[in-house]
Amino acid sequence: VQLVESGGGLVQPGGSLRLSCAASGFTFSRAAMSWYRQAPGKERELVGAIGTTSSTTYADSVKGRFTISRDNGKNSLYLQMNSLKSEDTAVYYCRGFLNPRVYWGQGTQVTVSS
Repeated sequence: VQLVESGGGLVQPGGSLRLSCAASGFTFSRAAMSWYRQAPGKERELVGAIGTTSSTTYADSVKGRFTISRDNGKNSLYLQMNSLKSEDTAVYYCRGFLNPRVYWGQGTQVTVSS
């Protein structure tokens, strides 16, 4: 099983980034997927989630700025991040849940700074 994130980097405040997560080794279409993030010195927190029917939920801090989507044909999860703020700086992780197993990616760094 693998979850591989990509698309992180350095962006100025107000900018955009699109993260991707490529999944393999499990039935992606049957898994609930989510994005988490962890800033230095802080606990890992949920950014948002997308179910098998593509219903979505978001943390209040990113609602209206971030959009989660999935492409089951490509076994891929996405996170479109707009209007980025310095407080969005963190390592972003892809998570898959296919009961009873939980899978994590290795993370991708997002740094929002001028």
